[in-house]
Amino acid sequence: MTDGQLSHATKAALSERVKELTCLYGIAQIAGEPDISLEEVLQRIVELLPPAWQYPDIAVARITLDGIAYLTPGFRDCNVTQTAEIIVDGASRGVVEVVYIEERPDLDEGPFLKEERSLINAVAGQIALVIERRQAEEDKLKLYAQLRHADRLATIGMLAAGVAHELNEPLGNILGFAQLAKKCPGVPVSAKEDIEKIEVASLQARDIIQKLLVFSRQRQPKKIRVNLNQILQDSLFFFEARCAKEGVELIRILSSDLPEITADPAQLSQVIVNLVVNALQSVCGTGRIRIETRFCDNSVQLIVADTGVGMSEKLLEQIFIPFFTTKDVGQGTGLGLPVVHGIVTAHGGSIDVKSKVGHGTRFEIRFPINKPQDTEESD
Repeated sequence: MTDGQLSHATKAALSERVKELTCLYGIAQIAGEPDISLEEVLQRIVELLPPAWQYPDIAVARITLDGIAYLTPGFRDCNVTQTAEIIVDGASRGVVEVVYIEERPDLDEGPFLKEERSLINAVAGQIALVIERRQAEEDKLKLYAQLRHADRLATIGMLAAGVAHELNEPLGNILGFAQLAKKCPGVPVSAKEDIEKIEVASLQARDIIQKLLVFSRQRQPKKIRVNLNQILQDSLFFFEARCAKEGVELIRILSSDLPEITADPAQLSQVIVNLVVNALQSVCGTGRIRIETRFCDNSVQLIVADTGVGMSEKLLEQIFIPFFTTKDVGQGTGLGLPVVHGIVTAHGGSIDVKSKVGHGTRFEIRFPINKPQDTEESD
């Protein structure tokens, strides 16, 4: 090889390295831009690929991620292809492809250079890093939102407990004096009827206070060893006729090997009743309510799913806040789901809610399996 030929080969090799470095630098610049969607990142990256290969005039490229393709203009599948997998957290999520739409002489890997193999692997690795960073940021935001939600619930719980305790005494006086007034001789019938209305209203207010105390975990549950299936059957007995009348299909799928848990049976029944009532109101006519129990991951699971109207993400963020309700005035207190949250939390359990507008809602509650000696009984 002459000096002129050597110089030409060196210049060609240097030109290829410059193109490769330019491509990687461009990817780093795109990945570092703020407020840019992953879709836009991938589309802009794929457009950087053809110019970085030896024959840019006949090169096209495609990035496929989770089944969605990002293409350069004129892309088409050909046999002359160089590919690299996009591996994220050990799993293949997609592929990077560079295609020559015309035949070229064989080099290191078909018509592709070995340096181009290194480049396409590096591009796939950079894309994987971008995805991992995006996922980490999303997970961080979700965790922050969960912490804010938990902090807000704790604050509301403290406020609810204080309000409940402050209202208990005057409410007791109202109810007591109303009952005494009703017993006085010579009370007119109309006045007696009004006093009875005061009694009913006072009892309703007292019930709300009890629910507030449950939500704020001011009342300790009376725990014994119980079987969730049995409590479920007893609680659903009252709904069978109503569901049949309203044309709602009530489906039970109960695990036969469900172990006992340590819990307050009355409070578990309240959880079931509140969730089923909520599901019935969501279905609003013909539909299905599926109630399921499972034993999985050392916990007993209760699942209540309906085919009702569902909820938006914005509504989901507020369902456990006391007094929040989408129902009309007089049709709901907004305490049903907060009470469920308070009871489940007091039992060391967790709640996961999934909902989609027009498709229904699914509540999954997990209760931990406690040893019999941990049973807590109250007199």
